[in-house]
Amino acid sequence: MNPLRKKRLVIILAILAGLGLAVWAALGALQQNINLFYTPTQIANGEAPQGTRIRAGGMVEKGSLERSGDSLDVKFVVTDFNKSVTITYRGILPDLFREGQGIVALGKLNADGVVVADEVLAKHDEKYMPPEVTKALKDSGQSAPTPAKEG
Repeated sequence: MNPLRKKRLVIILAILAGLGLAVWAALGALQQNINLFYTPTQIANGEAPQGTRIRAGGMVEKGSLERSGDSLDVKFVVTDFNKSVTITYRGILPDLFREGQGIVALGKLNADGVVVADEVLAKHDEKYMPPEVTKALKDSGQSAPTPAKEG
């Protein structure tokens, strides 16, 4: 083989190997940062992975909110009207967090089937509900409750 062709072949192979390595690294980084959404039914049925960061959402059950008296720990139950899942959170809940409203919690599912959240997202007005929660409610045959008027 001609030395010039051999040199070009080596350069092309090196570029392809570098490009392949860069794509592999980028896909690995994206996969670690993905947070898949799971409904309470999916979590209760064991479809959600344990120890992996997920998003769980639904309607906060009325009367389920328990606050710790001496810390920022809270515990509440989220439902999609088929099944329910318990969520624990340490921190200050968003101002718009209410029982009977839709939320999305980001955290990890533990071995007891409890989502240990590190972030809780609440709706931002009385007409908004996270798209995942709306879809989950539609899939379960339920509709979102109409908000109570204040004042």
